[in-house]
Amino acid sequence: MANASGFFTHPSIPNLRSRIHVPIRVSGSGFCVSSRFSKWVLCSSVSSIDKHASSSPSEYQRPRLVPSGCKLIGCGSAVPSLLISNDDLAKIVDTNDEWIATRTGIRNRRVVSGKDSLVGLAVEAATKALEMAEVVPEDIDLVLMCTSTPDDLFGAAPQIQKALGCTKNPLAYDITAACSGFVLGLVSAACHIRGGGFKNVLVIGADSLSRFVDWTDRGTCILFGDAAGAVVVQACDIEDDGLFSFDVHSDGDGRRHLNASIKESQIDGESSSNGSVFGDFPPKQSSYSCIQMNGKEVFRFAVKCVPQSIESALQKAGLPASAIDWLLLHQANQRIIDSVATRLHFPPERVISNLANYGNTSAASIPLALDEAVRSGKVKPGHTIATSGFGAGLTWGSAIVRWR
Repeated sequence: MANASGFFTHPSIPNLRSRIHVPIRVSGSGFCVSSRFSKWVLCSSVSSIDKHASSSPSEYQRPRLVPSGCKLIGCGSAVPSLLISNDDLAKIVDTNDEWIATRTGIRNRRVVSGKDSLVGLAVEAATKALEMAEVVPEDIDLVLMCTSTPDDLFGAAPQIQKALGCTKNPLAYDITAACSGFVLGLVSAACHIRGGGFKNVLVIGADSLSRFVDWTDRGTCILFGDAAGAVVVQACDIEDDGLFSFDVHSDGDGRRHLNASIKESQIDGESSSNGSVFGDFPPKQSSYSCIQMNGKEVFRFAVKCVPQSIESALQKAGLPASAIDWLLLHQANQRIIDSVATRLHFPPERVISNLANYGNTSAASIPLALDEAVRSGKVKPGHTIATSGFGAGLTWGSAIVRWR
């Protein structure tokens, strides 16, 4: 079981930390380290104890210390086949290509249709990531599905695990943090590897926000598209560690600026009461509203908080901005990307953006852009990336990572 420090102990060893005399602290990056063994994890499973030793707490052997780095070793992405251009949108709302492109930087977006499903896109992206990483599904220890729009209310990760053919039944669960989801998935993967002994973790960012867009509202329908992206995060020796630091935050007060709230059915008659014959019980059937967004407030939030978060992550990593090869932000709006890059003094040629082709794909945007940059040869092994996700919640988070 895990104690407060994040280290794992066996129930039969109640005083493990006190017997080892290694001072423990939580580092600025959020990872648990000791002052003597930076970024090392304490392993104390039954296998690390002499099977022939006495069960007395006073006679056990000291558990071994093993390194716990982690790195990104593979990526993949997938998008629906249906392409919707700005000119297409101009046929259903009062807008035009120039108006949209000038204000957002978006020209096209992909939208699920027909037999498309979010799970299908996620599986396709994950399969490509596993192939690049040369990892077979049987060796996956954990599947993290970062999404706010699962095909099933109870989550999509187990469905992905099954479709990939992960025969050892690894843990699979969803992370709901909207456009910040993928960055939080990276952080979660690192924590599972560093503190839980996991070796291969599949992190997927996938969303289908088109299903929650009011296609008569030109203020929001022009922004969003559907996609999936994935990376494989693998345990490694400490000298090869590739996730240097992170910085994560939430502010529930900002919910009023960006949300898709649950609402009761507005259908009249018996069906609206869900069978109720008295009072307010049983509850009425519910669904989610379309995305509600105050664009100006979200813009102010992003251009203020994102640079601060990246600077904090850089400080925790002990790196100057000049050490960063690429700036990779959540692809929300080109004006936001440009403003953040300017504040951080990143030249345009070091900023990754594919927003024009896909729009805002929420949790998928960062891994989708990363995958295209890697496969095109722009991002190369050894390159260091400052990445940041931000959005509904409000939530935002940054990570400093090295590719492979």
